[in-house]
Amino acid sequence: MMSEDNEELYQKPPSIFQMLKSFSGEALKHIANKGRNVSKEDYADRLDACNSCEHLIKKHMRCGLCGCLVQFKAKWETTTCPDEPQRWKKQIIASDEKE
Repeated sequence: MMSEDNEELYQKPPSIFQMLKSFSGEALKHIANKGRNVSKEDYADRLDACNSCEHLIKKHMRCGLCGCLVQFKAKWETTTCPDEPQRWKKQIIASDEKE
């Protein structure tokens, strides 16, 4: 049981339906992008941003806004941070580049 003093610190995760919807959408974009990942440096920067974010559910390492597991979402080139303003730098997606 949570004490009333700590109740405001608890972040309720998104519903299972919302997490599945979010993750499956991100996974489809990642697959369509041929499974490309960000650089090791960008991945580390993204994880650092997530670790300092008030929305992170640290117990499960899930984003409290979208419900995704940050270890996967932060790695994929096509994903973005769901917070406003975004905490991750914009990636140049290979399909966005001029041939």
